[in-house]
Amino acid sequence: MSDLSGKVVAITGAASGIGLACAEACRDAGATVALVDRDEAALRRACDDLGPDTVPIVTDLLDKTSVAKMLPQILERCGRLDVFHANAGAYIGGDVTEGDPDAWDHVLNLNINAAFRSIHAVLPHLAKQGSGDVVLTSSVAGVIPVVWEPIYTASKHAVQAFTHTVRRQMSKHGVRVGAVLPGPVVTALLDDWPKAKLEQALAEGSLMQPKEVADCVVFMLTRPSHVTIRDLVLLPNAVDL
Repeated sequence: MSDLSGKVVAITGAASGIGLACAEACRDAGATVALVDRDEAALRRACDDLGPDTVPIVTDLLDKTSVAKMLPQILERCGRLDVFHANAGAYIGGDVTEGDPDAWDHVLNLNINAAFRSIHAVLPHLAKQGSGDVVLTSSVAGVIPVVWEPIYTASKHAVQAFTHTVRRQMSKHGVRVGAVLPGPVVTALLDDWPKAKLEQALAEGSLMQPKEVADCVVFMLTRPSHVTIRDLVLLPNAVDL
């Protein structure tokens, strides 16, 4: 049963893509959802569309001062926090010899440093209350090196290592930690895919929709409290990995 009634779920990168789909799915399951994003205009549009059980929390995850204000805002506006979904991320692919290390820095900072800092900001609160869930949006690239995307793959391998170690540290506090690892999903993160590659993937049915990831996240969050979904991998049938 997918019931999150009475829960408060905070989701980063929630103004679009997987984050927005997860916000909608959690709201539909009965949760109050704090949508966390730096794009204030898009965030407020999303909350207007989703309705009264959603709250915008404007946060720049690359600004440590902004991140420090995130949890207090969530608690002030929602009264509690039960689930933190570190979803925000960036994508980059391509031949490493032709890559731009400055662009790599942005992806690595957002996918690793910002994700870890935002989780660190909420862990003491969850530990003190003795319950809660942390979900990280990882990728199948976190467990299978994808030749086309070495920097993105490296970032998601780091996410997997963090997930597995923090899960073991937090279990004694009653806090579950797990990752959802989708294959290719139709989001803005694929904007730098070569056009021919994207068109071929769409024609072959080898891309998923954000809602399919969101449904898996809700499944993870609604397992009995003694059960942790450590890694949930989902792939389009046409992807042979």
